[in-house]
Amino acid sequence: MKLPRFGVEEWLNVHEKSAKYDIAGVSIKSLSLAELFDLTQTNAQDFYEELGKKTLNYGWIEGSPEFKQEVAELYQNMPVDNILQTNGATGASMLALYALIEPEDHVISIYPTYQQLYDIPRSLGAAVDLWPIKEEENWLPDLAELRQLIRPNTKLICINNANNPTGAVMGTSYLKELVKIAKEAGAYILADEVYRPFGDQKTASIVDLYDRGIAVNSLSKTYSLPGIRVGWVASNREIADILRDYRDYTMICAGVFDDMVATLALQHKEKILARNRKIVTDNMALMQKWINQEPLASWVPPAQVSTSFVKLEVNQSIEEFALNLLKEYGVLVIPGNRFDIEGHVRIGFCGERAVLEAGLARLSEALHKS
Repeated sequence: MKLPRFGVEEWLNVHEKSAKYDIAGVSIKSLSLAELFDLTQTNAQDFYEELGKKTLNYGWIEGSPEFKQEVAELYQNMPVDNILQTNGATGASMLALYALIEPEDHVISIYPTYQQLYDIPRSLGAAVDLWPIKEEENWLPDLAELRQLIRPNTKLICINNANNPTGAVMGTSYLKELVKIAKEAGAYILADEVYRPFGDQKTASIVDLYDRGIAVNSLSKTYSLPGIRVGWVASNREIADILRDYRDYTMICAGVFDDMVATLALQHKEKILARNRKIVTDNMALMQKWINQEPLASWVPPAQVSTSFVKLEVNQSIEEFALNLLKEYGVLVIPGNRFDIEGHVRIGFCGERAVLEAGLARLSEALHKS
């Protein structure tokens, strides 16, 4: 089993600690424990006293009943037993791919997306076709092209909704057509749903539209808690039982403390979502203002999510430009070649507003100097 280097993660691992203005990350302004307690009106002393009484054993292997109940309520008619806790959405996707994919299978993956969704199936011996997004279609892929990619042995279609890096959202009507194609082929749909859209988009989860849908999510992006590394996978009972068997090989538990924090956050999710909706709305307006004023930058506006893909007019490779931007101006973005698209950069605009403002100003300086 061989895997290529993970382009985006490699870039971040090497460069993020040296950045003064990090506008590459796509979580929404991460919460500290103190901020979480304040936002949820939780008495910190009571929380720590409860934690102090807990035995630090393995805890609830699949996630505590309270955690699973909160997650189940995010979906329509989702049985609690069909929720499995994982180490982030990365762990959830890895579990689903590891459990379902065999060497004789065919997998179709939206592209570009989180690299795991196509390179893990390849490493498991499956044939993988890439389903390209199109800038002229607001960064959505063509459903007619998907039909042409289907084979008799197509087992899984992988999507990322909203898309990383572009922030494009497959709306419910689009998803229903996608489900129709998958159903005709008898294929599963694995949906990475970590970028929940804010605003007016009422996009359904894949598990609310399709019995063979598998939804993965986490507390990392929309809920601003990447540090606890808690995610989940939601599916039908048959799939959940398959994943349950394989999960024993991939992890034991997420941890007593992590489960406790995750459950607290989900019990007060509306307060966190209200806070994050304001951050996304305000910072997206700042991004749009910068785009309007910067003649060397343009974008297909993303949905109200925390990631964006910006086209830059530069006279060098985009990775060379991004390296110089970091070295000379202290600004970190992710060059589009890490997604196999030149001339673009991924910008995460939902961190500290002051960092975003300073980063964009210096990005403009770099563009006009180059």
